[in-house]
Amino acid sequence: MLSAVRTPCRRATTKSLRSFATAVDAAGLKIAAVDNGQPCASVTFLVKAGSRHEAKAGLAHALKNYAFKNTADRSALRIARETELYGGVLSSSLGREHLALTAEFLKGDEEFFVDVLSKIITSTRYTPHEFHESVLPSVQAESTEAAHSPSLTALDAAHALAFRKGLGSSLFASPAGPELTSEDVKSFASHVFTKSGVSVFGTGIEPSLLSKLVEKSLGGLAQGSSVGNTGASKYFGGESRMLIDAHGQQTLFIGYGTPGPVTPELSVLAAHLSAGPAIPWVSNDERVSTFHGLPKGASVQTVLLPYSDATLFGFLVSGPTSESVTAAGKTVVGALKEATGSIKADAYKRAVAKAKFNAATAVDTRAGMLEAVSLGLLRGESPNVQSVFKSIDAVSAQGASQALSKLAKSKPVYVAVGDVHSLPYADEVGL
Repeated sequence: MLSAVRTPCRRATTKSLRSFATAVDAAGLKIAAVDNGQPCASVTFLVKAGSRHEAKAGLAHALKNYAFKNTADRSALRIARETELYGGVLSSSLGREHLALTAEFLKGDEEFFVDVLSKIITSTRYTPHEFHESVLPSVQAESTEAAHSPSLTALDAAHALAFRKGLGSSLFASPAGPELTSEDVKSFASHVFTKSGVSVFGTGIEPSLLSKLVEKSLGGLAQGSSVGNTGASKYFGGESRMLIDAHGQQTLFIGYGTPGPVTPELSVLAAHLSAGPAIPWVSNDERVSTFHGLPKGASVQTVLLPYSDATLFGFLVSGPTSESVTAAGKTVVGALKEATGSIKADAYKRAVAKAKFNAATAVDTRAGMLEAVSLGLLRGESPNVQSVFKSIDAVSAQGASQALSKLAKSKPVYVAVGDVHSLPYADEVGL
């Protein structure tokens, strides 16, 4: 729902990563771009306007939905019609750290689409009638849809328990408030749409051309300063139970958070404790997995969410009944405890290989490169898959177990979503 349209342009990963150029151009903005000769191109304006930065709950969500509305020189209708004439796609997506405004198009149309994105940044009108007739209804619809999704509800609650404020802020505006106005959104935009808050990422476009276009379009943007909630993330943990359709999908989140960027040890652990099969149609009994004997209909999804100054690691456990989820939850906790003791040599070898494969394939699509670059730009780094491989190879089986053991000593994050009258409590699955 909140993710942008993706157009995969696959190329050799090592070539992609070597082609990255990250610099501060004459306009004072951070820019990264890669061009591997693909026929399609994209430009994304990354804005430090994720939910962790909002001063009032729901502002980031509303700002996302204000994208591509009336600007000083183009109406929303004109933006849509001209984009269609060029055969392009415009999209906006929201994360906890960034708002991403993206244009995807054929090569040769860079100037038009960079101008469109720039005008969204510099001259959106934030009219009250658009807010009430379009922005607010779409915000409410997305929030309602998310509230009926057990997995989204569990992940949102897990962030709140893990980090409370900042990264714990919801991606969705709550129907319960606080009340938002177009002036609230306009004020928020004025603080985040600055040179210090905007970075630019392009695929299928030369860095020099992107720099030239951005300098022309955003050269007059205000410098700005730190915005919103930029304090360092702290980990807390806790337990929560949330009632959603008692007869629908039952869901648990079991995991831990940690301050600081994701470590190679966590990447190896996530690969080791992954339930996904290498061949889709292989049964639970046939696959090589750390989760053996999952009940029929139950599933486990490994979650590793890296942020600039924190990481959330855990598992989404889903099933048709409370009984199946309880059994699967116990299996997950058992696997966690086993891994804190030791990881067998063959399992460790598989985990390292899978962690490296995950790192390589993550930058094989535009969306994956965008995620890697967004974290790199926040830390002032350039993504390099070879350095990631090297750090993963340096992780020992003992080191991975020790990292998990350290996590397990902290307070876990446990969320139960569904029929809370029959779903287990944390201690009932072994936490």
